Amino acid sequence: MIDHTNIDRIAAEELIATGAEAVVNVSSSSNGRYPNPGPLLLTQAGIHLVDAPGAPLFEELKDGDPVTIDAGRVIRAGEELASGTVLETEALVLQLEEQRQRVDDALAAFAENTMAHLRQEGDLLTGRIEFPAMKTNFRDRHALIVVRGTTYYRDLKALRAYIRDVRPVIVGVDGGSDAILEVGLKPDVVVGDMDSASDAALRTGAELVVHAYPDGTAPGRQRLLDLGLEHTVVPAAGTSQDVAMLMAYEKGSALIVSVGAHFNLIEFLDRSREGMSSTFLTRLRLGETLVDAKGVSRLYNPGVGGMLFALFVVVSLVLVVVVIASSEPLRDFVNLVWLKIRVLLGL
Repeated sequence: MIDHTNIDRIAAEELIATGAEAVVNVSSSSNGRYPNPGPLLLTQAGIHLVDAPGAPLFEELKDGDPVTIDAGRVIRAGEELASGTVLETEALVLQLEEQRQRVDDALAAFAENTMAHLRQEGDLLTGRIEFPAMKTNFRDRHALIVVRGTTYYRDLKALRAYIRDVRPVIVGVDGGSDAILEVGLKPDVVVGDMDSASDAALRTGAELVVHAYPDGTAPGRQRLLDLGLEHTVVPAAGTSQDVAMLMAYEKGSALIVSVGAHFNLIEFLDRSREGMSSTFLTRLRLGETLVDAKGVSRLYNPGVGGMLFALFVVVSLVLVVVVIASSEPLRDFVNLVWLKIRVLLGL
């Protein structure tokens, strides 16, 4: 049971990963505002998707309650709790195509909102955000900023050699901190409003930076206080992703590598963004210091690692021993050399 207007790609992929057989949404899975692929991904994965906007399922049901999904009906102990519409793959394909043809309207509204907010969020460009003193040293180091976007897992795997050799400061943005844990790494810093990072990610020992509203209000701070975790607060406009990048930049990072960040219109609309003024200003300020993970993975040549070199040395020594053992003249020569060494050393 979910309450998610316009199911985005990331939400759909996470639902599929849980192995759910059915999803009942008490909001509209696609309201036509823009072409969101989430519902289609769910049905293509074989998940039974039901839209039941306004159904009181969160009030009627508790975790673990057994229910029956019969077409669009949600039934508990013989009682029908809600009735909705079953979304089918064929209809969703046609709907998505129609929405793509009408995306110009969404683009126009998006651009207009961006321009309207550019002046309000100018602090991102002028550098007037006050970042606290930090234990983590960014100066002249690379910073890896991880957002839980659509390709974060693949990008992090592709960057394994880069992370091993360069040892960048690893920054998780909210749920991005859990993405870091998934690939066997640990964040050095976690930035965000702390609503989507797990307790496990927050307890890794990473430095915690709460992104607050410009007026200083920080709803996510209470969670850290309840957990007894030390943290700092940064009031700023824009997104937590923007704040993480600007923090790394202001603290002196030589290069900022972005993993899972949003770079196109559909991704911004997927995240219910009304505009991209903060993102535009952030990227304008960072300039050539910011690169995407895909670019790093394509350009970075890791060379020969220490483990491979050690393996080469061991294999070479084994080969020498085998050659000597299989040749009598070589064995006699080695014995003679060893005898002279013992005489010289007085052994």
